[in-house]
Amino acid sequence: MNSLAEMEKARLAVLQKHLENGVIFECADGIVIEESVKIGKGTRIAPNVTLRGETVIGENCVITGGSVIVDSVIGNRSTINASQCYQSRVGEEVSVGPFSHLRPNSVLDDHVHVGDFVEIKNSNIGVGTAVAHLTYIGDSDVGRNVNFGCGCVTVNYDGVKKCRCKIGDNAFIGCNTNMIAPVEIGDNTFIAAGSTITNEVPDGDFAIARARQVNKPGLGAEKLRDRKLKY
Repeated sequence: MNSLAEMEKARLAVLQKHLENGVIFECADGIVIEESVKIGKGTRIAPNVTLRGETVIGENCVITGGSVIVDSVIGNRSTINASQCYQSRVGEEVSVGPFSHLRPNSVLDDHVHVGDFVEIKNSNIGVGTAVAHLTYIGDSDVGRNVNFGCGCVTVNYDGVKKCRCKIGDNAFIGCNTNMIAPVEIGDNTFIAAGSTITNEVPDGDFAIARARQVNKPGLGAEKLRDRKLKY
C-alpha cells in the first residue's frame, strides 16, 4: 500500500468483516485489527484498540479503549479494560484492568479479577483469584480463590537467576507482602500485611514477618524542627 487512503480502506474492510459477524464497534476511530485476528459474536470494542497476531477474542467480551492484545486468547464474557496483553491466555468471565499488563506466558483461569496497575508475567493464576491493585506476580503458580492485597510482590529475581513462587488455594495475602522466591505458601494460609516471607508457610498457618513498632517519645517533632513547610 502506497497511500494513506489505501491503508484506511484496508483497515475499514477488516472492521466491516467483523461487523457482519456480529462484533459491535462503538466507533471505528483508532481501531487496528490485523486480518489474522478472530473475534466472537457480541463482543464490544471501543475506539483506540489494537488487536494483532494470532489473537482470538471470545463471544460477548468487552475491550475498552487503549487496550493492546497481541498473540493472546481471551475467553467468553471477559473484559480487558485499557490494558495490555501479550502471548497470554485469559479464561472466561475474567476482568483485567484498567492499566494492567499481562506479559508473555501468563495464564488466567476463569473468574479471575485483575484490577488496576497489576503486572503478571510467566505465571498461572487459578480460578476465582483476585489481584485487585498495585501488585506484581512474576514466575509464580497461584491457586484458586487467592486474595492479594494492595502492593504485593513476588520477588522472583535476585540479580542472577529467576525463581518461582507457589501459592496454594484459598490463601489470603495481606497488603505490602513480599514473597521471596523460591518460596511455597500452602493452602488456606493467611499472610499478615507488611510481611516479607522467606520460608515456607505450611497449610493452614498464619504468617507474620515484620519488625515490632517502637515509638520514641518526642523524637519525631525534634527531627522535624527545622523542616520548612510550604503552606
